[in-house]
Amino acid sequence: MRASRLVSLLLLLQNRGRMTARQLAEELEVSVRTVYRDVEALAAAGIPLYGEAGHAGGYRLVDGYRTRLTGLTADEAQAAFLAALPGAADQLGLGEALATAQLKLRAALPPQLREHAGRIQERFLLDAPGWYGDADATPHLAAVATAVWTRRALVLRYRRWRAPEEIERRVEPYGLVLKAGRWYLVAAGPSGNRTYRVDQIGEVRLLEEEFDLPDAFDLAAYWTGYLADFQARLHTGEALVRLGPEGARRLGVTPTGTDGWTTARVPIESIDHAHGEFLRLGAEAEVLEPAELRERIAATVRTLAARYTT
Repeated sequence: MRASRLVSLLLLLQNRGRMTARQLAEELEVSVRTVYRDVEALAAAGIPLYGEAGHAGGYRLVDGYRTRLTGLTADEAQAAFLAALPGAADQLGLGEALATAQLKLRAALPPQLREHAGRIQERFLLDAPGWYGDADATPHLAAVATAVWTRRALVLRYRRWRAPEEIERRVEPYGLVLKAGRWYLVAAGPSGNRTYRVDQIGEVRLLEEEFDLPDAFDLAAYWTGYLADFQARLHTGEALVRLGPEGARRLGVTPTGTDGWTTARVPIESIDHAHGEFLRLGAEAEVLEPAELRERIAATVRTLAARYTT
């Protein structure tokens, strides 16, 4: 455990530069006293690091020092190759860089781990886009990615579903997220942090002005909150439904009825959306409430029955 922590401490200093003992302790989830002992151990082992006192002080490695660590475990080597998404890298203009990086990593691995990494690429493939529909065209992705990398503001013309359907807005791009084959831009604007579909951006103008990312902003945390809020807004109502065994299975409802049928309350987005979703279940579902949804489905079934009778 301690050896792993020492390696992590060394990599933190190598990748981030100067860090205080408290910052290291928070990252490693140990006490400040433990950090002091670990730093002493690294120094005793010949690692060229030193501490600086004062408000802007901390620990850092001697300029130019970089460790060449080959102590990857089999799981870590596999994860490094499994995590790479060639399609996403290509879209960001990093496809060649990704391939080169993988070659370098493979060359640095011991033969046994190199074999493990090769098996990953032979046996697993990550395909992010969904099944139905082609990938969205994102002609402005490269410009948006450049703004994210360089921390430069953007003026974008954006198409949205509500009026006004087209808007122009100055934003500060904080990060990009790839979700189910679709790119999303997280950016700060006049009304706070917002999420924009990159394929709905009609025009981009990269500005010269730079911005600072707020210290408190965390892209992963923002995205988790955004998804939770999206789900909460998506299912604003519910329906009371009788479900057959197959219907219950397809909706993830635990069967409770002795006759094989189950009555359950199911969250719905809207009457229109639920109408189509429950029709897909066919005779495996009977909507009891709300009355408007039940009547809509009944009217559709009558129309279908008449059409197929004739």
